[in-house]
Amino acid sequence: MAGHDAAPKRSFLALHDYGMGGSWWWIRARSEREILETFAWVEVVTDPAITTRFEEERLEEVDIDAPLMPPGLDGLRAERDAQRGREGFGALADRDIVHLRRRWDGDDDEAVVHLWEVGSDGRRSRQVELAEDGTALRSGPDDWPFNPPVADLFDPTLAGQEISRSEFEEHWARARHADSER
Repeated sequence: MAGHDAAPKRSFLALHDYGMGGSWWWIRARSEREILETFAWVEVVTDPAITTRFEEERLEEVDIDAPLMPPGLDGLRAERDAQRGREGFGALADRDIVHLRRRWDGDDDEAVVHLWEVGSDGRRSRQVELAEDGTALRSGPDDWPFNPPVADLFDPTLAGQEISRSEFEEHWARARHADSER
């Protein structure tokens, strides 16, 4: 984060969206990028309608350089601190769209491989689920009741999970829609 010290700080609205809700803070920082480099799983909200609504609420305001962070934000900073310096840190962070392959060992006995098309905010725009039996299902935002971020693009482990757009598109074309009959 060298070079940030010269810029003046201003308040940014930050969100940690965990699906069924979220935690919000005003963070005084030098840039949006500084916030994203400092806290895992946090996004900077710039939509004027949302920021105006939160200006009227009494959200906690924190300084990015403070030694102690409020509950929730402290753990997100510790997570980012543990990632920084590892190979792959931030490798995907400046991309508009990323395609990822992630194995999901859910609550049931069958493991599923998820192929995700993810935007710069870490939210899925499209998904293909590949089951062990060869079934491939595709879905999009209209199919999901919630669409929280599924990827923190600064996470160094994601660099090894990236796939090409063409690989994603091949699976997308062969998959059937999640709501369609076999």
